[in-house]
Amino acid sequence: MKSIKIYLATGIFLLSLSSCVPPRRPHRPPHPRGAKPMPPGQAKKVFGTKSARPFAPGQRK
Repeated sequence: MKSIKIYLATGIFLLSLSSCVPPRRPHRPPHPRGAKPMPPGQAKKVFGTKSARPFAPGQRK
């Protein structure tokens, strides 16, 4: 019974640590010099994200 409590406490502790990982941000592809950058909507389609906000120049923080 005591070992079950220890395993349960360890499992809860490990789960609490895994929630501290920040979400991944989409990677912006490099483009050659002189070429026009990809529009945010097109980049969204290429990377398969739901929002174009991370690709828009005015939305970067």
